[in-house]
Amino acid sequence: MMDLGAYINELGTKARKAAIEMARADSATKRDALLRIAEAVEKHSGRILESNARDLAAGKAAGLTQAMLDRLTLTEKRIVAMAHAIAEIADQPDPVGEIEHSVIRPSGIRVGRMRVPIGVIGIIYEARPNVTTDAAALCLKAGNACVLRGGKEALHSNVALARVVSETAAAAGLPPDAVQLVSITDRETVSLMAQAEGLIDVIIPRGGEALIRSVVAAAKVPVIKHYKGVCHTFVDVDADLDMARRICFNAKVQRPGVCNAMETLLVHEKVAEAFLPTLLAEYREAGVSLRGCNRTIEIDPTVARATEEDWYAEYLDLILAVRVVSSLDEAIEHIRRYGSAHTDAIVTRNIQTAERFVREVDSSSVMVNVSTRFSDGGEYGLGAEIGISTDKLHARGPMGAADLTTTKWVVTGNGAIRQ
Repeated sequence: MMDLGAYINELGTKARKAAIEMARADSATKRDALLRIAEAVEKHSGRILESNARDLAAGKAAGLTQAMLDRLTLTEKRIVAMAHAIAEIADQPDPVGEIEHSVIRPSGIRVGRMRVPIGVIGIIYEARPNVTTDAAALCLKAGNACVLRGGKEALHSNVALARVVSETAAAAGLPPDAVQLVSITDRETVSLMAQAEGLIDVIIPRGGEALIRSVVAAAKVPVIKHYKGVCHTFVDVDADLDMARRICFNAKVQRPGVCNAMETLLVHEKVAEAFLPTLLAEYREAGVSLRGCNRTIEIDPTVARATEEDWYAEYLDLILAVRVVSSLDEAIEHIRRYGSAHTDAIVTRNIQTAERFVREVDSSSVMVNVSTRFSDGGEYGLGAEIGISTDKLHARGPMGAADLTTTKWVVTGNGAIRQ
């Protein structure tokens, strides 16, 4: 039987040595490596799709939900999108070495903060093989090494992708151990990574609440996390109802199995009777199961009655909770009580109402007249994201390459001594 502790220690030790070399890598070398990786991902798409087909077959046999299978699935189109994300990351400014707030103090010293790599990033994720390339590309761009531990459902896909990334990076002059993949899916490897002090500098878990809480419970290494994506859209009394219908339909139906999909719809009581019947009919036609409050059921008696648990739920499926509220205050209070500080949106033409919603809703992304599905690193111009943090330290919201750096003070002078 394999000694899993020794296995994780070996991967972490290799990554730690690679991180020292990565910190020395110049911007041009990192950019060239990432552009080559983007080309290689597309070039080897056939091999990647064959590996993904094995994972999909196993997932269907294991009874994975349709939403989970969607997250697991790679297609030619998705592989092209993955490659484009890597290329976009390559062409972004290098965050490493950037000096922030450089000032000369009365003593004559110049004080500034330099952005530097964190070191070794551990990423633990579930059945989304695109995370393998997104995470690796962002870590390399920020001058880090990484240890990737994907879910067992995507093992063959992840192995194929990680091989393409690591081999291409090495051929481009980056350290061959900068991208390490945990190829053993025993759950103990998760807790071992979370406890690898001195080898892994930070852990970023991406997946369901159970996974993230298990990582946090085991961790001795700092964790950047979000537990759930309980995302809301509030349709205000001053909303353009046609716009609101399009936004709300997209937020739930376009891709329900992801963390930025809307889980609860809030509608102002003064527009509920005009707004809900048509939208609820469209949801049903799209296969959405509806659960609503008493006032929602008065408008549409076929809606199932929501329980208290429904307001807290992250369904990650074609299920939606609907609540009619009396005011902006009630909508904000509902989000404050039941939300997860991920992404919340308002649809309104009232500028003052929008400004108040943005000011008072304490989420990592707050949106006005936009689908919650835009809460994404790629859509924000980050190329891709390492995750969406609902923490307030060290990063918040979709995390790009700059969020995988830290800072150190740099102080210069000309013989200055303290009086």
